[in-house]
Amino acid sequence: MNVNIRDFIKNFEMCFSSVANDSPWIVTQKIRQLLDEKIALLRGGYRIQGNIAIHESATIEEHTILKGPVIISANCFVGAHAYLRGGVFLDEKVVVGPGCEVKSSVIMANTALAHFNFVGDSIIGSYVNMEAGSVIANHHNDRENKMISIFIGGKCEPTGADKFGALIGDQSKIGANAVLSPGTILNPRSMVKRLELIEQCKQ
Repeated sequence: MNVNIRDFIKNFEMCFSSVANDSPWIVTQKIRQLLDEKIALLRGGYRIQGNIAIHESATIEEHTILKGPVIISANCFVGAHAYLRGGVFLDEKVVVGPGCEVKSSVIMANTALAHFNFVGDSIIGSYVNMEAGSVIANHHNDRENKMISIFIGGKCEPTGADKFGALIGDQSKIGANAVLSPGTILNPRSMVKRLELIEQCKQ
């Protein structure tokens, strides 16, 4: 079973060419190592302290918590009380609003998280908008069997991972207080309504 990230996110390969052929849950499992490698190669324009790299044009408000490895690219905005941990990559012009938590995830250019969002173990495309309070869950707290499956090719397929949130295609819109269950796959330009629950593989 193969999920080609490039079918969902046009510019993913430009940022992560070495894993462009890997399944998204494999990428999120490798994200710490991938970011450590990218930070070692970064040049001018970034302020680097240990395994945290912030572009000089980015805005980081007070009371944010950054636990590396983290890369915050040019012209990003990270709001007050945001919490980035477990390996986070923000491409250019990403907005992470106040009170958001992002864990082990890649967020591509021009995407916006409004405020009070949770994004776990996910890959989010460009020009995606997550309205306030929307959540990407990454773990089956509701099941004895924690293994995550995805809905692809008209059927549910196991990933072999027990932590994976979502793969969200470019230009998708996620409404306020919507919940994407673990293993969600959204095609480009998807629309999730406010308060909607996306549960593609039920057990």
